[in-house]
Amino acid sequence: MSHALAMAASGPIPAEGNAVLRGRLAEGERAAIDEVYRAHYDALRAFAQRFIGDPATAEDIVHDVFLALPGAMRRFRGDSSLRTFLFAIALRRGYKHMRSASRRRAAFGRLADEPDAAPAPAPDNALGRKQLAAVLYDALDRIPRDQRTAFVLCEIDQMSAADAGAIVDAPEATMRTRLFHARRKLRELLAEQELR
Repeated sequence: MSHALAMAASGPIPAEGNAVLRGRLAEGERAAIDEVYRAHYDALRAFAQRFIGDPATAEDIVHDVFLALPGAMRRFRGDSSLRTFLFAIALRRGYKHMRSASRRRAAFGRLADEPDAAPAPAPDNALGRKQLAAVLYDALDRIPRDQRTAFVLCEIDQMSAADAGAIVDAPEATMRTRLFHARRKLRELLAEQELR
């Protein structure tokens, strides 16, 4: 891994390293994109999967991020780490996928409510986890996008409010407020689900 890339992974890149790496990425240099891909793929994919809840869609989002990277680098101001910038791109791509995922889950939910639906077999551990994840993602679909983002970044990805704020370009206090409201709303929705 190059020195500039190692610095990009952990924090803002020094001015000279930033200019070199930004230039290489903005030009679409395959070697630079490959280095960034290897350094950040796992973190981006894990974030996208936790945010969206679907492994295949998460893979699509990561693919979209790296396709968009050369053009996005032309707009990169350099005041955050490269990882933060990549997460911000993934978040914007995730918003688009989230809308379609929400519609699919709603359609599946309507099918499950059909009177002819067969009773579900007793869940084993894996099936139980899948059902729990489905309930959580259904609840996440029902809260405002900003709150969902704060919850996924701060609770699931365990980022600080300051780091999450850097990704969405919001103050730390705003992220804390969004997280507070997300937790409260999710508790309400999950309690409502248990009553059904």
